[in-house]
Amino acid sequence: MNTLRAALGGFVLLINSAGVLATEPEPGRWVSAGGALTEWLVLLGGESRLVGVDSTSQHPASLKALPGIGYQRQLAAEGILALRPQLLLGTEEMGPPLILEQLQAAGVQVEVLSAQPQLPALQTNLQRLGQLLGAEQQAQQHWMRFSQRLQQQAQWIAQAQRQQAAPGVVLLLGHAGSSPMAAGQATSAQWLIERAGGRNLATHQGYKALSNEALLALDPQWVIVADRSLGGAEAIAALLAHNPALAATQAGRQQHLLWLDPTLLVGGLGPRLPDGLAVLSAALYPAAQPLTAQGPQ
Repeated sequence: MNTLRAALGGFVLLINSAGVLATEPEPGRWVSAGGALTEWLVLLGGESRLVGVDSTSQHPASLKALPGIGYQRQLAAEGILALRPQLLLGTEEMGPPLILEQLQAAGVQVEVLSAQPQLPALQTNLQRLGQLLGAEQQAQQHWMRFSQRLQQQAQWIAQAQRQQAAPGVVLLLGHAGSSPMAAGQATSAQWLIERAGGRNLATHQGYKALSNEALLALDPQWVIVADRSLGGAEAIAALLAHNPALAATQAGRQQHLLWLDPTLLVGGLGPRLPDGLAVLSAALYPAAQPLTAQGPQ
């Protein structure tokens, strides 16, 4: 009987050990490419694993102390391998593909998640991050909070639009006053504009350069500026200097020009988006009581 009990005890211990191994988090030296994914990783307690990040991973500010691995679409194997990572986290936006193949051949685990601006994609991303970090419950909690904030946002927009029609919006992605790229359909910017209560006037797919004449023809009521090297008023001034026709649009005449942190548009739907939406919608619907920005929780 004692022998049987000992055998059963050992069997239970073996099962428990197997369960621990099955849920044990992935390797401890990570590099991350894609601002939104990196932010979720930090919120889920994974910042201590990071040994490098790409140029779009700028939040929280503590990440700036880490070595950089370049822009997510233009990664270099040599610089990444010098950090001795065990795992590269990113989305289908990262590349080139040949570099990812080289990293895998060198033994780096490459985790490719979705950058699609869709709630099901975010839910899947958070589930996978939770598995990798051993933080499934926290990931589910963040998903629930994010979903609730978006539901509140949608209800607020529905109420505001009883008093005001959705304004026409163009979002321009620029770089230090160069010719801007207008965000079209099937982009994170399109998702952002619509969730903030605007109508995206750009009907093309993806991002496309707009001439002064095309911008004037669209005649947006609001222009959102997401400059990758300039911020705030400086970015808006550079855009106006390079695109003088903008001053003749409704947005230009009424000074309806908003600056947006471009990292909000990279790596899928990120944790700061609900606050970003609250700020944008408050500007687009000035007569409505604004939503309170809460910050990631």
